[in-house]
Amino acid sequence: MAKVLITGIHGFTGQHLLQELIGAGHEVCGLAHTTATDAPTSVPVHVCDLLDRSALTEVLAHERPDAVVHLAAIAFVAHGDVRAIYDTNVVGTRNLLEAIHSSGCQPRSVLLASSANIYGNSDREVLDEAAPAAPANDYAVSKLAMEYMAKLWEDKLPITIVRPFNYTGVGQTPNFVLPKIVAHFRERRPVLELGNLNVIRDFSDVRSVVAAYAQLLNGKFAGQTFNTCSGVGYSLGDVLTILHDLTGHRPEIKVNMAFVRANEVHKLIGSNTKLRQAIGAMPDIALRDTLQWMLETGR
Repeated sequence: MAKVLITGIHGFTGQHLLQELIGAGHEVCGLAHTTATDAPTSVPVHVCDLLDRSALTEVLAHERPDAVVHLAAIAFVAHGDVRAIYDTNVVGTRNLLEAIHSSGCQPRSVLLASSANIYGNSDREVLDEAAPAAPANDYAVSKLAMEYMAKLWEDKLPITIVRPFNYTGVGQTPNFVLPKIVAHFRERRPVLELGNLNVIRDFSDVRSVVAAYAQLLNGKFAGQTFNTCSGVGYSLGDVLTILHDLTGHRPEIKVNMAFVRANEVHKLIGSNTKLRQAIGAMPDIALRDTLQWMLETGR
């Protein structure tokens, strides 16, 4: 049992990690950028900007967590404010690490969420942690910069980095593609506009991802980097086929060129071998079961 501080606790991943950790008997507290009236959080949450180092330090000195999971970030690749991406993902993360250190906290683990987007367009069929980085957009560059910056703190803090590939589940906002598609099928809308149907992604269930994060907090993995992924690639066409099978609905699919990104990463499939060797098997939840969960839950 430990006290775990989650940054971005009101977010999609934060809410699922909160439930995972509470279910395992941990004490949880959190950081959030703003007060959220719609986030059912029954634990202490401090409203704090990642760019406010002194406020961060006060929170860390007060809570003195045994572990920190840093999820707070701008995670939408097409986010329109480039400066905000770098301020939050790089400067904000550095402020957090400095606050942990200067507050006198001595956590056994600091888990930083990076992204598989750092790999960019690779000629490798499956990407392990040794694959070279080739970021293809500002979001990916910000995450890679965050990783390099974090290495400057590895002599002071027990930092573990995770590189999640795509994942989804109940509660993810509809500006992400799978919740958008699920909503169209659930509501049986006649037309669905999408971008490139041929992109291939390695989709995991958020419940598998947070289960892995929880296992990485035991203090044994400082200085290491892990992919979190299923190892299976799906095109959007595959997703549409699964949802047609589940609902019987077949909307008209239109390709909207406004949704096609010039710097699109075409294929991202990861290897989770290193992660499985470290923590054992993650919950194996098939994409079909994840989509069924999202359809049934209604969000």
